[in-house]
Amino acid sequence: MNEAKSEKILYIGTCAGENPEKAAMPFVMAGAALAMDMEAVIALQGNGVYLAQKGYVEKMTKPGGFPPMVKLLKDFLELGGRLLVCVPCIKERNIDEKADLVAGAATTAAGALNIEATESKAVFVY
Repeated sequence: MNEAKSEKILYIGTCAGENPEKAAMPFVMAGAALAMDMEAVIALQGNGVYLAQKGYVEKMTKPGGFPPMVKLLKDFLELGGRLLVCVPCIKERNIDEKADLVAGAATTAAGALNIEATESKAVFVY
């Protein structure tokens, strides 16, 4: 499905519950891109990887002015967004890539993420 889209945007998220509003921004922006029939990829790094941990977003404070993170994440995945999660970052936080990540999340590392970035029309970092 994503292959037919003409443009790709990469959003890198580095925040989670410590900054709910900033954590929501990649999902808000990516949701808009998907609605515009663009390919949207969110890569989570640093504390941002917690957003892909099962059960985490359900406990987050609602991000100011935006829908709850649980809805933003669900909508992003249902609309066909790709969610990538940094392997070294989850290992550092004792998150198991097989057992602990939400359905639809895929792991990535530096080389693959660099390729995603060079293939993208734009890259946003939050």
